[in-house]
Amino acid sequence: MAPPPFLILEPEVDSPVLVEVPHAGTYVDPETSRLLMTPARAVAQDADLLVDELYADAPSVGATLLAAKHSRYVVDLNRGEGDVDGASVRGVPGPLRASRGVIWRLSGAGEPVLAAPLERAELERRLTRVYRPYHEALAGLIAGKVRRFGHAVVVAAHSMPSVGVTSRGARALRADVVPGTRGRTSAAARYIDVVDAKARSAGLTVAHDDPYRGGFTTLHYGAPARGVHVVQVELARRLYMDEATLQPSPRFMETRRFCRELTAALVELSRS
Repeated sequence: MAPPPFLILEPEVDSPVLVEVPHAGTYVDPETSRLLMTPARAVAQDADLLVDELYADAPSVGATLLAAKHSRYVVDLNRGEGDVDGASVRGVPGPLRASRGVIWRLSGAGEPVLAAPLERAELERRLTRVYRPYHEALAGLIAGKVRRFGHAVVVAAHSMPSVGVTSRGARALRADVVPGTRGRTSAAARYIDVVDAKARSAGLTVAHDDPYRGGFTTLHYGAPARGVHVVQVELARRLYMDEATLQPSPRFMETRRFCRELTAALVELSRS
């Protein structure tokens, strides 16, 4: 049986804080599966595996948890609906810019994901069944918190490969934690600074907006002037998993505690 597109877990005592996890899911429905040419392992490699479990304590410290269950190979929830091109969906005009847009046609390793461009009807099916319900839920949760508290604080929870490729083509170790705020514009300074402070106090390295400045959620929902603060938090996967086997590492519980403490600190700050 197919899982629902997402789950929502509410705290007993609510707060302005919402943790959203758009990429931890690995479910691929049969219709999508027939159109993929990438190996099953790539689905797991390109997911933010276990991030929903890292933040599983969020409701117990006062934050709402929204976690997607479908793979980003079905539809990428951290992209805009229009982030697509003709090599991904037939009949879409414009330059080839969206190899990893709302529909991925290349994996994180640069291998083809799609056997052929999707028909527009297939794109619409995925948007209708997965993408739009998720964003309706996310927007509704944010709006509800703004009504109740006057503001909302969103943690867009992600993970990243521990090693990346620089603009010069060299491989480089990434920081432990990357807060993405689009140049400190998607959230008030006090929320950005508490993410930085909690990471450094845990002995973790921090690099703001490098290499990720924040995706669709940060850009679309982050509006501090309207009371909506969004910080994308990327965790290097070495902190909690073996990146070769994709299994939790001995540091998993340590990193889960960090995520709990970070969420609790944001909840406390949001209530002050």
